[in-house]
Amino acid sequence: MEKNEFTTIRKKLAKTQKELSELLGTSLKAVSSYEQGWRNIPVHVERQLLFLLAQKNNTGKHVCWDIRECSEEVKQSCPAWEFNAGHLCWFINGTICNNDVKKNWEEKIAVCRKCPVFKAQMNF
Repeated sequence: MEKNEFTTIRKKLAKTQKELSELLGTSLKAVSSYEQGWRNIPVHVERQLLFLLAQKNNTGKHVCWDIRECSEEVKQSCPAWEFNAGHLCWFINGTICNNDVKKNWEEKIAVCRKCPVFKAQMNF
């Protein structure tokens, strides 16, 4: 995640840097440093920030198995289906996107950022 995306999401959440630091469980200085580009945004902070935005934007209309037209076989083996979290498929490790389970967060989120489910949740 780049600094400008971090700042944009904070503003979409209508949070000050201080309020966001409290939500993320980090310091105000860290949030300021992420926005200035002085510090890299850790994976756990990126995931939590995206989760908060997805929850705020959740309308219940954007579930991955409908948008991606998953077969019953794929649904039955996918954790997003198991936990009824079709709007959070991008957040859950082990989901089956493009008929493949990704090895790590970086690989997964790169695919998710191109996906209509993710884009709909993030309003990008």
